Amino acid sequence: MEGLEMVAFQIIAAVGTARSLYIEAIDLASEGKYDEARAKIKEGQEAFNGGHSAHGELLTKFANGELPPMDILLTHAEDQLMSAEAFGILADKFITLYQKVNG
Repeated sequence: MEGLEMVAFQIIAAVGTARSLYIEAIDLASEGKYDEARAKIKEGQEAFNGGHSAHGELLTKFANGELPPMDILLTHAEDQLMSAEAFGILADKFITLYQKVNG
């Protein structure tokens, strides 16, 4: 179970970083700094990919019967993963919107 907890924390940390970078991207776009905003999106996506990769490993193990049923920590990690993914999509849309509005 200890290894499972570490992977869950790895997911939470990676996608938390991604979400913060996505929010920074929106803030930069609101200031008209579109290139910097796009760079933050890219950086956020790299962080997100780390969490997504760890999540994929968990899914494979779970499918092979190697993990116990879901617990609250894994549920939280899943929630954070989905939230960060949504933030990334919205941040990209916000940047495009700011460019159109301020174009």
